[in-house]
Amino acid sequence: MLTADGFRTFVYGTRVGNTGPPPFLKIRSSKAFITCTVAIAVFTDIFLYSVVVPVLPFALTVRARVKEEDVQRWTSIFLSVYGAALAVGSPLFGWFADRSTSRRIPLLLGLLALGGSTAMLCAGSSLAVLITGRLLQGLSASVVWTVGLALLSDTVPKEEIGQAMGYMAAATSIGSLTGPLLGGVVYARSGYYSVFAIGFAIIGLDILLRLLMVEKSAAKQWSPIISSNGEETIPQECTTNEIQSAPVTEEFSGSEKMATVPLPTSTRHLPPLIALLLVPRLLVALFGCFVYSTFLGSFDSVLPLYVKDVFNWNSTGAGLIFICLVVPHMASPLVGGFSDRYGSRFITTTGLLGSVPCWVLMRFVTYNSIGQKVLLCALLVLIGAFLTLVMAPLMAEIDHAVALEEKKKPGSMGKKGAAAQGFGLFNFAFAIGTLIGPLWAGFTVENAGWGTMGWSMAIMSGVCAITTFIWTGGRIMLKDKQRNEGAVV
Repeated sequence: MLTADGFRTFVYGTRVGNTGPPPFLKIRSSKAFITCTVAIAVFTDIFLYSVVVPVLPFALTVRARVKEEDVQRWTSIFLSVYGAALAVGSPLFGWFADRSTSRRIPLLLGLLALGGSTAMLCAGSSLAVLITGRLLQGLSASVVWTVGLALLSDTVPKEEIGQAMGYMAAATSIGSLTGPLLGGVVYARSGYYSVFAIGFAIIGLDILLRLLMVEKSAAKQWSPIISSNGEETIPQECTTNEIQSAPVTEEFSGSEKMATVPLPTSTRHLPPLIALLLVPRLLVALFGCFVYSTFLGSFDSVLPLYVKDVFNWNSTGAGLIFICLVVPHMASPLVGGFSDRYGSRFITTTGLLGSVPCWVLMRFVTYNSIGQKVLLCALLVLIGAFLTLVMAPLMAEIDHAVALEEKKKPGSMGKKGAAAQGFGLFNFAFAIGTLIGPLWAGFTVENAGWGTMGWSMAIMSGVCAITTFIWTGGRIMLKDKQRNEGAVV
């Protein structure tokens, strides 16, 4: 029979009172299950963000009674509202997550916000309701990315974090690809509400996984203790209703095991979020994430319209062209594992430098022919492949930089560390890129042409490649011994 303490243990994911271990604890607290749960959460967020894209014009014109000539303007506003909520919410929820007793509670609260936003977008018939739904969607995304990635940082060993981040990048790619495709097909065949029925079904699966998941720190509360007579006993908790949480332990690789240094007086009392912004290695990783999201946002803004104008493709063709960009990202777990083994510096630098000529060659796609279509698809595949070398290693680099800062300066990142705040900064940089990318690309194409847009992106990629080569994994100008102390390879 389920007791009150048992129910609270199930909801909070941590031991309450003298509750016994939950069923299948070993599986539910395993690295594989937690990684799968976070990947599904990331997929759900991206899928629900993108599945409404094909039906948004209908929602605006038919349900919200927006005039046809104003649809483009309100579509841009909807994109901006999501990005703004993502940018504002990420640092705030990162700060909250690093001070909460559990990563699980913020994840569940984010899921509630996601369900509420989906319901508002489904039932909304006014601009106010639809914009509020989009705002909640952005806030829920900030929770998933900051808290979910911090949970991975707590769970996965540092020498495997790159591969775990690769799974997150792959989940993002699958969600961004299947969302618009399923949304358009289901809307055309079954109508508006059927699109959101898919979303609610995925949210149901996400709820189940997040409730079943048990954090490793919480699972340790039921770890058997060997007594002096050789018997195994489960540690007894106090009989109060206070939620007991186990401390999180961190394992560092050999390169991170270095002598601690006292904090300077000027930085000793800085908030962790500000202290992280003073770490050049972290700033370079954030700049790389900003560049990556700027590239993706630029394609979202100009690619569908360009293939429509040059190749006379309809909306289906304009959507399918993104497969060329997304499919290479399926290799993200392999790239992440490779970065765990060999480091991130040369992988990310190769990806950024390799995309430079591809961006420049975009200028030669100018007229309608089979050869031009093949050229565009080939360039998009190459850009997608090179960008695959960027995202997962940089996400792992952020985790390594925060962990190393905590190791070098104990206490500077707070009692529970600052992993969530580090990923909150990652999410902030990514959100700014999604805001600037469409505006930059759209303005450049409109005023200077498609070719200028391509070489302007090439310049940004080249500049970012220089910074990643110098600072990723530790500043390269340092002596070998100093650099090895500051790098996680």
